[in-house]
Amino acid sequence: MFFILSKTAAFLLLPSNLLISLGLLGVVLLATRFKRAGKRLAIACLLLLIIFGFSPLGTALTHILESRFPPWDSSRGPPDGIVVLGGVIIPGLSRDYGETAVGGDAGRVIAIAKLARAYPNARIVYSGGDPSLFASGPAEADYLYPLLDTFGVARERVILEPRSRNTVENAVFSKDLVKPKPGERWLLVTSAKHMPRAIGCFRQAGFAVEAYPVAWHTRKHVTFLPSLFLVGGLGRLDSATREWIGLVAYWLTGRTSELLPGPAAGP
Repeated sequence: MFFILSKTAAFLLLPSNLLISLGLLGVVLLATRFKRAGKRLAIACLLLLIIFGFSPLGTALTHILESRFPPWDSSRGPPDGIVVLGGVIIPGLSRDYGETAVGGDAGRVIAIAKLARAYPNARIVYSGGDPSLFASGPAEADYLYPLLDTFGVARERVILEPRSRNTVENAVFSKDLVKPKPGERWLLVTSAKHMPRAIGCFRQAGFAVEAYPVAWHTRKHVTFLPSLFLVGGLGRLDSATREWIGLVAYWLTGRTSELLPGPAAGP
């Protein structure tokens, strides 16, 4: 039930979807005795779409998440294992065209090539199933091996975890698969924006990991200037809002250890 609600509620609560839905309601009301209210609602939604689209709000919300964890410090020595989260391979397109298709957070899979070469003795797991609402398609992990061939990484270097549909299951299924031993050091590779929620889920699952953020979308020293592209600004705001909704929902339901997880205290 949580999985279904997480997919539907988050979609409906995205700023662009919410405002468009309310705007359409206003248009419908124009044909009723609530014509005046409908007109005001439609105009207000249109103005808010324009304001949100050109404002730096999406950049600000994204930057807060992306700056939560610093880049990983390699000076601490090699890790024993690496977990790379899915959310980047597009199974439907990959199946249609017979070639692995990736989305905007391709830094997750690119990191596999870098880390596999840098740490030849580390175990590597790619955790990614079918995240669609009805889970009726192939898993992301099913299309990873062709990319490994392109990278020159031996397929046997990477263990596939194809069952997980969300971040909670990434943590639980990866832990069950690798059974990390006390004292082992594991890296968690995911997009910088997604790292706080991912770390929270892994901590809650009892799987100690170190953050290895990739695929940043904001500069380190960001300037909050208005967006020049309405659609791009709305897309950035929707993406950030989806992650913040996930953080709140996961925390309220006990699926993460904190509302906004950060680096662990200590050395």
